[in-house]
Amino acid sequence: MAEPFTIYKLMVLYMAQHSRKELTNSQISEFVLDRDYTDYFHLQQVLSELVETGLLRRRTVSNSSHYELTDEGSKTLSYFENDLSQDIRNEIEEFLKDYGYEMPERILTPADYYTTPQGTYAVRCQLIEKDTAIMDLTMAAPNKAAARAICKSWPQKCQDIYTTIMGELI
Repeated sequence: MAEPFTIYKLMVLYMAQHSRKELTNSQISEFVLDRDYTDYFHLQQVLSELVETGLLRRRTVSNSSHYELTDEGSKTLSYFENDLSQDIRNEIEEFLKDYGYEMPERILTPADYYTTPQGTYAVRCQLIEKDTAIMDLTMAAPNKAAARAICKSWPQKCQDIYTTIMGELI
């Protein structure tokens, strides 16, 4: 039988693997703490260690941590998944069915470009959480190809851009 701390790590990896979207810290906490598997501090230590060892990827969006499984995390889970009881796996799948799969998209990252009255291109990129614009950025693009490239890369890079801008301004 695996150590409890190892079981908690496997639970989080299993959750991340079976969720269609990134899991938030609060979603993971809700599952683990509501079932009294461990306390908040041990759970945060588990999450931290999974990120440090490269098994989970963490990104922060508006003071909320989001986790997704890395390829290394997926490989690791495949080796040790059987150490996680079928009961726990069923609980996780039920939880994700009730909450994880059906969670409304809380963070939106729309980006679109348009032609200005002067004939140039402008790109509007937004970061929206719970129907509130956290960032609304409009910038000139040198050409249509650049405008398209900006729109395409915005969802992957918006958090880093947001963090950088906030770091410079605060």
